[in-house]
Amino acid sequence: MKIQIKDNAQKRTLNKQDIKTLSLSSLGGTLEFYDFIIFIFFANVISHLFFPTNLNPFWSSLNTYGAFAAGYFARPLGGIIMAHFGDKTGRKKMFMLSILLMVIPTFLVGILPTFEVIGYFAPTILLLVRILQGIAIGGELPGAWVFISEHVNKKHLGFALGILTGCVVGGILLGSIVTFFINILFTSEQISNFAWRIPFILGGVFGIISIFLRKYLQETPIFKEMQANKTLVKLPIKEVLKTSKIGILISTLMTWVLTGCIIVLVLLMPNMMQKILQTPNINIILIQMLTIFSVALGCIISGILADKFGIAKTCCTFGVAFSISNLIYFHNLYSGGVVSNIFIWYVLSGFFGGIMNFTPLIMVNIFRPNIRFSGLSFSYNLAYALFGGLAPILVISLSNYNPMWIGYYLAFLGFIAICVGLYLQLNSFNKSQNPFI
Repeated sequence: MKIQIKDNAQKRTLNKQDIKTLSLSSLGGTLEFYDFIIFIFFANVISHLFFPTNLNPFWSSLNTYGAFAAGYFARPLGGIIMAHFGDKTGRKKMFMLSILLMVIPTFLVGILPTFEVIGYFAPTILLLVRILQGIAIGGELPGAWVFISEHVNKKHLGFALGILTGCVVGGILLGSIVTFFINILFTSEQISNFAWRIPFILGGVFGIISIFLRKYLQETPIFKEMQANKTLVKLPIKEVLKTSKIGILISTLMTWVLTGCIIVLVLLMPNMMQKILQTPNINIILIQMLTIFSVALGCIISGILADKFGIAKTCCTFGVAFSISNLIYFHNLYSGGVVSNIFIWYVLSGFFGGIMNFTPLIMVNIFRPNIRFSGLSFSYNLAYALFGGLAPILVISLSNYNPMWIGYYLAFLGFIAICVGLYLQLNSFNKSQNPFI
């Protein structure tokens, strides 16, 4: 596999307009990802309100997480369609479409009648809402990664993508903060009765803000050049499948790593920790917030180090640290370790979860500019639909069998990142043309 970078992003410097554009992109991504992710923070309440009460806890949880997973299964459809038009007509237009598809469903959840009121229509509508959100988010993050990669100086690409990815993780942090205050201000009964709706209605408001912010975005210079030079591809996805098979494989593997960092470690483990440690919900929310911040910081630090020491070497280093820290964290958690030590290792595992930043950093370098959006979006969304969609079911199943296997699973994902890094490092490139060294 020979990777060549044929755009001029590496020659560009950021002016004030670029910085403003990148800031608005990152902030908009934070708000949109909040809309998509807030569902998981109230999974237990939704499970109780939107499914039959005679289900045992396992099947009730499985149904709820299944509805959550439906959003991931719908991502490839939205990602492929939006990426096609993103490569054909421009990156900016797809930003506006994705946010519109996210705002309406999020607000709808906030006013949706429960199972007690409308019966099986409630879980059916809930499932459709998640599908629409999945279609929206399918084009959002790949588009944002491409957008930023085509604005910044190549020497600072790791840092720039780290900022963006950290801000998207910040959407989860925003969800945690809102959840924290909901739990502080309302009783459990009040949350079940009405307060759980507030974060979803608030998400609709955030969506309107995102739409306003994205009005000020400008098309990327790279796309304008391709448009002017008439180097756009008629059917980008066909070109991707024809010329970038190894790129698709590498992107798929790195997306698998990313799903472990976000879905398993950040989103699912706090609920499991609460059940195991029997600690107050507020404590779990606080430690989750700290860990999310740690992941965002890890994304930025990993990007800075990648800019300085090379993508491949830094990816391998973070892979080793991610595997080791998770094994220690899970060993402490399931062997009755000291609670403070468990929390410390959880936060450290989150920091090395910054390895997820190598997913976009590698992908934007693998695909040529005129198929970059389609190649990245196809690989990322297909892998996320598979590994992200199955992750909740896998975690619940492993937890019932042997909880320590969740730790082994995350350690294995760290090993995958190491293998990818070694491949990129050892592959026979001309060093001056290899963006990974």
